[in-house]
Amino acid sequence: MKKITIAIDGFSSCGKSTMAKDLAKKIGYIYIDSGAMYRAVTLYCIQNGLFDGENLNLAELEKAIHSIKVNFRLNEETLLPEVYLNDKNVEKEIRTMEVAAKVSQVSAIGFVRKEMVYLQQQMGAEKGIVMDGRDIGTVVFPKAELKIFVTADPLVRAQRRLDELRTKNDTKTTFDEVLENIRQRDYIDQNRDESPLKQADDALVLDNSELTKEQQMQWLLDKFNFLTSQ
Repeated sequence: MKKITIAIDGFSSCGKSTMAKDLAKKIGYIYIDSGAMYRAVTLYCIQNGLFDGENLNLAELEKAIHSIKVNFRLNEETLLPEVYLNDKNVEKEIRTMEVAAKVSQVSAIGFVRKEMVYLQQQMGAEKGIVMDGRDIGTVVFPKAELKIFVTADPLVRAQRRLDELRTKNDTKTTFDEVLENIRQRDYIDQNRDESPLKQADDALVLDNSELTKEQQMQWLLDKFNFLTSQ
């Protein structure tokens, strides 16, 4: 069976990462969470004092960008990849609301995107990967054989995100705060100058607002099996 590249793009909190992880595990492919890479850069900015309120010190970030090492290592217990920033496991830290509130700003920066896209393309050079993000099918892998664009109702996405935060012992963040964050990120992602979020012309749309995980997985497997059996 031939190996292909699977690009999954879409709005925040649509469950793209979980979907991509599960699909990769099911078909024996490597999973790469591109959004986590931008979250790691954002965490670096926060930890190193590059934010002054809402203002980001672009000059200092540009000096540091080539020394910011972001990679993935397999957790031997969960068998899932986890994010490392300069050799430190930051899987939990990058999932906080503090990072979520600033990641769209960081990911809109041209030199940041250029560096991350380069790393992503290196990771996927041999195919047999599933990568999710905002510009995978349009910029990172425009020739990917299978492109999925994921969407869901903002209210559904906000509840999913809140549920995730609750499992991580965040009892303070409110539904309205999460919903506002999602709407802000949607706007920034779609309107930024560098690689805006948009559906690739040849992408298949998956609205998972009312789908179970099992229904979603079957839909993905049907598309994958059809392409790889040709």
